[in-house]
Amino acid sequence: MLSSRLSTGAFRKAGSMAASRSTFLPSTKVRFASSSSSSNAFESFMNSRATLASVSLFTAGTIAWYTHLYGTLPFLGEVHASHLSDEGLHPPKYPWPHSGYFDSFDHASIRRGYQVYREVCAACHSLDRIAWRNLVGVSHTVDEARAMAEEVEYQDGPNDEGEMFMRPGKLADYMPAPYPNEEAARAGNAGALPPDLSLIVKARHGGADYIFSLLTGYIDPPAGVEIREGMNYNPFFPGGAISMARVLFDGLVEYDDGTPATTSQMAKDVVTFLNWAAEPEHDERKKTGIKAVILFSTLFALSLYTKRFKWGPIKNRKILYNPPTDKTGH
Repeated sequence: MLSSRLSTGAFRKAGSMAASRSTFLPSTKVRFASSSSSSNAFESFMNSRATLASVSLFTAGTIAWYTHLYGTLPFLGEVHASHLSDEGLHPPKYPWPHSGYFDSFDHASIRRGYQVYREVCAACHSLDRIAWRNLVGVSHTVDEARAMAEEVEYQDGPNDEGEMFMRPGKLADYMPAPYPNEEAARAGNAGALPPDLSLIVKARHGGADYIFSLLTGYIDPPAGVEIREGMNYNPFFPGGAISMARVLFDGLVEYDDGTPATTSQMAKDVVTFLNWAAEPEHDERKKTGIKAVILFSTLFALSLYTKRFKWGPIKNRKILYNPPTDKTGH
């Protein structure tokens, strides 16, 4: 009797445990289904093309920005055929007033820079791509530019007798070169050829920062560095030895507007002038760019509005066809 009671109690207990277990099973299944759906959503998000493109663009942008700031990547080695000192000291970054997206050239500085070029640099360096007319409306008036052009005589002709003749310069003439040919330029500079300065800012790595650092960076050679006779030491020039001696000294020119002619001021002005000579379209390009950004931004906003509120309802509408019913009942 006792054994039958125990067995009956055991059966009842087992049955109650099975019932309780069966009541917990649905909630367990729901919990598993929820976790699996979230994991599937995460996996689909990670495997989507948009995520892959976003990560790729972020990685490429980060590498490009780091390279722009520091030049090289820390985990990639560099191989050089020559020593790094042969490339010259890297110039610092200067806050030029025309470097911003909405900034234009300082035209007063361009005028002063032309004065420095004319009185100092033009003795050795040419400016072949700049005509007198290019100065009109930028740094000088028409009468000032015409007067400066007439001070120079240009060879023209032939005349009615077939001979070449000399005439005063015109606004259409280009600025004269200091030497008639390359051989004469090398002969007057101990074998070194002074480069043309029309595109010098674009032609040198570092641009305006390099030219300014070069003009103001002349120092005595450090201990252990030997410079041969006739050369000058400038750490910003590749190799350190440069044929051009220091040409800018305090008070070398007298500005018409009364600006103190310090070495750094003259270097800043002449570099601004050379930057304009390399990019005479600089100001107009930025004006056109601003207009283009405003125009295309407006068109983009209008296209979004049209897509969302005009074309969207037409594209997503649902057309239902209700066939006519037979009212006769047949």
